[in-house]
Amino acid sequence: MKIMGLWTVCGLLIVFFFGCSNSSLYGEEFEVRNEPPVTYKYDRVDEVKKACASVLSSASEFQPDDNRVYSIKKELPFVNGDWEQDAGGSPLMPYVVGKTWDNSSDFQTPMNLVSFWVTDVDTTRRLKKSVSVSGLLTLGITLENSFVGKTYGSQFQLWPGNSMLTVSFQGIYTESKEKNGERVMCLLGTTMLPSRETESSDPWAWLQASGHSFDQLPLSEDDQILLVLRYPKKFTLTRREVKGEMKSLNPKSNPKYFDEVHISSQLNAVYEFSSEKIVAKACDPYPFKDSFMDDGIDIYKDTEFCAIIRKFSQEGAFTVVPNWRCNRTDEYCSKLGPFVTDKEIKATDGGFQEVILFMQNVDCEEKTARDNTYSARVSAVFRAVPPSEYSYTSAQRSGLNNMTLPAEGIWRSSSGQLCMVGCVGSMDAEGSGCNSRICLYIPQSFSIKQRSIIVGTVSSISKDDNSYFPLSFEKLVQPSEMWDLNHFMSSHLHYQYTKLDSAGSILEKYEPFSFANVIKKSLLTFPKLEDAESSRVSLSLLSEDLTLHVSAIPDPLPRLLVPRIDIQMEIVSLGSLFGRHWSNGSSIEEEIPYHAKTEYTEKQLLLNVSAQLMITGKAYKNFSVIFVEGLYDPHVGKMYLVGCRDVRASWKILFESMDLEAGLDCLIEVIVSYPPTTAQWLMNPTARISITSNRKEDDPLFFSTIKFQTLPIMYRKQRESILSRRGVEGFLRILTLSVVIACIVSQLLYIRDNVDSVPCISLVMLGVQVLGYSLPLVTDAEALFKKASDSYETPSYELDRNQWFHVIDYTVKLLVLVSFLLTLRLCQKVWKSRIRLLTRAPLEPTRVPSDKWVFITTLIIHVIGYIIILIIHAAQTSEKFRTERYVDSNGNFHVQRQWETELEEYLGLVQDFFLLPQVIGNFVWQIHSKPLRKLYFIGITIVRLLPHFYDYIRAPVSNPYFSEEYEFVNPNMDFYSKFGDIAIPVTAFFLAVIVYIQQRWNYEKLSRALTFGKRRLLPLGSATYQRLPSKSFEAELASGVNENITHVKEHEGEELS
Repeated sequence: MKIMGLWTVCGLLIVFFFGCSNSSLYGEEFEVRNEPPVTYKYDRVDEVKKACASVLSSASEFQPDDNRVYSIKKELPFVNGDWEQDAGGSPLMPYVVGKTWDNSSDFQTPMNLVSFWVTDVDTTRRLKKSVSVSGLLTLGITLENSFVGKTYGSQFQLWPGNSMLTVSFQGIYTESKEKNGERVMCLLGTTMLPSRETESSDPWAWLQASGHSFDQLPLSEDDQILLVLRYPKKFTLTRREVKGEMKSLNPKSNPKYFDEVHISSQLNAVYEFSSEKIVAKACDPYPFKDSFMDDGIDIYKDTEFCAIIRKFSQEGAFTVVPNWRCNRTDEYCSKLGPFVTDKEIKATDGGFQEVILFMQNVDCEEKTARDNTYSARVSAVFRAVPPSEYSYTSAQRSGLNNMTLPAEGIWRSSSGQLCMVGCVGSMDAEGSGCNSRICLYIPQSFSIKQRSIIVGTVSSISKDDNSYFPLSFEKLVQPSEMWDLNHFMSSHLHYQYTKLDSAGSILEKYEPFSFANVIKKSLLTFPKLEDAESSRVSLSLLSEDLTLHVSAIPDPLPRLLVPRIDIQMEIVSLGSLFGRHWSNGSSIEEEIPYHAKTEYTEKQLLLNVSAQLMITGKAYKNFSVIFVEGLYDPHVGKMYLVGCRDVRASWKILFESMDLEAGLDCLIEVIVSYPPTTAQWLMNPTARISITSNRKEDDPLFFSTIKFQTLPIMYRKQRESILSRRGVEGFLRILTLSVVIACIVSQLLYIRDNVDSVPCISLVMLGVQVLGYSLPLVTDAEALFKKASDSYETPSYELDRNQWFHVIDYTVKLLVLVSFLLTLRLCQKVWKSRIRLLTRAPLEPTRVPSDKWVFITTLIIHVIGYIIILIIHAAQTSEKFRTERYVDSNGNFHVQRQWETELEEYLGLVQDFFLLPQVIGNFVWQIHSKPLRKLYFIGITIVRLLPHFYDYIRAPVSNPYFSEEYEFVNPNMDFYSKFGDIAIPVTAFFLAVIVYIQQRWNYEKLSRALTFGKRRLLPLGSATYQRLPSKSFEAELASGVNENITHVKEHEGEELS
């Protein structure tokens, strides 16, 4: 029986294992199988007939060959439509104001969204004019969520920022010939409605009651809900809207009654291009002559138009261009094209800051004519979104309102223009409301003023001249997206340099002749062209080195901690290269290997460059994107650039600024300085960026000069090479720790032959060193060169997997452990020698050196020093000590207490002054011997000071975002600043000199030397710490009787070993 039970358990475990495996491997099927089983009951047929009598009266009979009934579940559902309720005093649901997921207050406008699904079609109950159907409707008020997934069960959910009601319906589907043919569903629903207060002016007063819970809401069941949805039979420009009404069948006196709800969405079916006459209103004759066709920009005219328009319309929103050319009334110039805007958009005063435009539901059909020209028919919906709406959810909305512009049009390769007619508001079959013209282009040439892959305008075709100013929009793309276009375009994209003369003037302005530049050019090298398979590959490699993706700090660094700033500088073109080029060996074109010349003239070295500079930070919204173009000088590693930024101001300011170029402020100078590729471990490998306005200070578009210093960067070859700063400092740690071990071993050998002086070695001094070696073993910090460590470098995959760094790390840890054990051995010998000395003179314990007062004095000195450091730091930063949360380079959160950080940093100073206890002990004990070997205390002092010398000759690394990079050392502290790198070595050297003098002269000589007249700096020597005759006491301790001196020496040697 036990065996059978065991096999049963094993079998169950196997079944469980495979069951779990199958559920994870086939996740989608598992979810489908586990949808809640629902049995659809059509038990309200009579009620449906009564409530839907008007719908049934206008219904037509189904045709025998009509299969539309079988497409109901596919074509009639919709998601994220719009709904609004009549203002009759009986609201449907409450809404609690909330914030977005990241606690941002930028998105404050809630959206009324509704989704509907047909869950069942009962063809067995099909009649001549109707068929029974079931459905599920979810509607709610949300700040950022979308209703794309079904929520089964009739329920109401409420939490801050979201209200959601789910209603289950059953009813009938019919078709009508009214209004050129409609498909109608009439349904009765059941749900749990939130209860309203009848005796209060606030229907949701229970939300204000103390102790209410969102998990236990007052609900009441209601089955008297009527929903009527009307769908057009054909999906065209003017017949695409789904309209619906949901109302309560309860009397108004019933607390479950609610005001009527109106629903709007779009049909989910195949679009039919049948609006040629309406399109001709806007696009005949074709093409329409607008300003863009005269700008001299190359336009795409090839076969992949539909693929490009689909791809980039789905990848983010269009940017709305300010009305910078408008010069009429404020009302006219503040309009957002044909869209009926609210106060929020009007408040932008024609600048349209953060107003975006989505191109939704793109249908594109391509055709090829006999003359090998290409054409396409395109349908889409343009949706304008105000700044306060959550754009991600807005992009999924399907309702039609005054902020949407359904459009249809044509594109022909002869001109490259997509001309469309747009309709706002209610539409009839004749398109009387279609009074807008949309012209859209795909440029394939770029410049500093043209960085968009899609550009377009919306203009009025109405006879009313005061309708609105033409609205321009564009789809800005990242450089990487520009390069992806080469997959679609047979003719390559190209860049047109237009600001090289201005960039040359900036170069002459900021790079005058100087001996410093001559020395810099001769001794240092910067990113430049190198030998490669071809010139395009060489340019591409240099472009990679010049690209920046790094955090930055203001230059100079302010005293207060600044919010994080991220810098992204993407190289768009370099020389003749647009984008990047990688050789795959399959190119038909034979490329000539490129060899960099050893000698160049100044003009030959200068390279044309264009880039896109993006600055992420709350204080730099007006500089979020700057397009730059100019010259790169590899002599000095500097870019001299002209910058153009998108200005967001009122239309009046923009119009009065007559020097705008394509609506951009191009009176900007940008200087980018790169660190050298050589001597990276001696120089701070950070880039510097300066952005200056050439406008006058009274100009509304003027801004003060902005300067950034990036965190350290690494070039391509430096990432691949082991000889980075991390590797160099690893070898320095190994070298210095080896020297420390040699010094400790020499001290152990020294005390073996100088037994009398061993008790005068300070245990506090040794304890400081033990602490210094133990902390790295416990906290995984570095023992030496911590302040010069390369933790600021973001290690690449190649560096992480490089075995040399693992070998260096393990070697350093091994040497730290050896130093720790040898120092403990030294402590043990000193301790034993004092015990032996105390045993010889048990009645005179004061004659044995004690570290009590040495420890107390050292502790007092360091506590006072630590307090002084805290006071100085608080006074200089004008901040009280606080607790902060920060994120380390691995993304982990830490709590940082200011006083703890200062204490950890002060420990490094305590280790540097490790000789201080010995100096104090020598004065207290009035020594007449040489307890420390010169090689020991001078050698370790030099080793402790080497990191300061190293840090002084190299540039400091500032990283305010990752405080853990300096576990014991903070370069912002006074004693780890440049001044500290001088003051600390001088003080440590002074302590070593004092120890040397104390051991070279005995206490009496030193006291006489420090006597000036009748004043004596040191007290007279006493017999307190006079050494007893060692040999007689050693003989007495070893045997207890008078034995020969030889036996005594042998016993002493055994104890010291």
